[in-house]
Amino acid sequence: MSTTEWTLETISTLDDISSTEWNICAQSGNPFIRYEFLHALEASGSACAETGWYAQHLILRDETGQVRAVVPAYLKSHSCGEYVFDQSWAEAFQRAGGNYYPKLQVSVPFTPATGPRLLIKPTDNEKPVIQALEHGLRSLCERHQLSSAHITFMTQNQSEAMSELGWLQRTDTQFHWQNNNYQCFDDFLGALSSRKRKNIRKERASVAKLGFTFELISGKDIKEHHWDRFFEFYHDTGARKWGTPYLTRSFFSLISHYMADDVLLIMVKDGDRYIAGALNFIGSSTLYGRYWGTLEDYPGLHFETCYYQAMEFAIAQGLQTVEAGAQGPHKLARGYVPVTTWSAHHISNPDFSAAISDYLNRERSYVEQDNEILSNQTPFKKGTDQ
Repeated sequence: MSTTEWTLETISTLDDISSTEWNICAQSGNPFIRYEFLHALEASGSACAETGWYAQHLILRDETGQVRAVVPAYLKSHSCGEYVFDQSWAEAFQRAGGNYYPKLQVSVPFTPATGPRLLIKPTDNEKPVIQALEHGLRSLCERHQLSSAHITFMTQNQSEAMSELGWLQRTDTQFHWQNNNYQCFDDFLGALSSRKRKNIRKERASVAKLGFTFELISGKDIKEHHWDRFFEFYHDTGARKWGTPYLTRSFFSLISHYMADDVLLIMVKDGDRYIAGALNFIGSSTLYGRYWGTLEDYPGLHFETCYYQAMEFAIAQGLQTVEAGAQGPHKLARGYVPVTTWSAHHISNPDFSAAISDYLNRERSYVEQDNEILSNQTPFKKGTDQ
């Protein structure tokens, strides 16, 4: 099929496309790129024009009008909620007399989880589709006179495809836990060095002595009173970390209504009172840890709730990976290993693009070296395949 027969359009709300059309392009087992999750962000007022996320989702149609691909894209007036930090780029560009904002951001708002960002209906040949989408993103930059376009937490394959089309490639590091066909948590512990194994057992034992119970709640078992309490935890933690929490209370009700089976809420109970909680999303092969909060501080409770309970759930469900979000060299000691994350960047100004390219070439080298060093610091026995 000739790409000249395809048409590109942008929509400023997901209400302008059906969930079926969107989701047929988002078939990757990743819950965050589904229509329901992205629509909940918009409909709840969490990611919308008023909060600096003005939707400009890209839609590619063939000559019959059928949707061939979609891209979640936003005009951004700031760099908050992205987890790939470009504030220094913005400062440098503005010192030189340019306007860095607005910029074009292709991402899942507030979600540092890797997945496809160019969502393509299954096809034997993605290359011309990617080329058409890349052209569309550049055209958006030209139309709105934007300084730049950024695709973050994308797959390595898509990052490399965009690199071939002239986009700048950036890498960073996250820490993920890999399920090496463990049948139980003790199987995982058995793969660790003796000292690290003892440390984790001691950490879990100290939490167990507190006498708390852990409720793992999913699907229709999650009620509004659970969300009310969890939102208290989230709001308190978000206010301390970011100043203003990103997500509204209604967001949690919407995801619970539209994608409850993809949600795992781990709530910590002291007697009949919830004191902490962690929100996870369930993918086809990955458990994604997203938000944690508590109004009471107990040593080790965060690690037990967010890491060890998540690992046990993944083992029981046969999931291959646990992603616990951004940051965290401290996760190494708990069995999480370094993995590379990928992004792609188009800088409109040629001179600024050359300067950023030089910086990224050096940064990628540093990231590669750091990951190699970190990989040698995992708690696993020597020779263990991780």
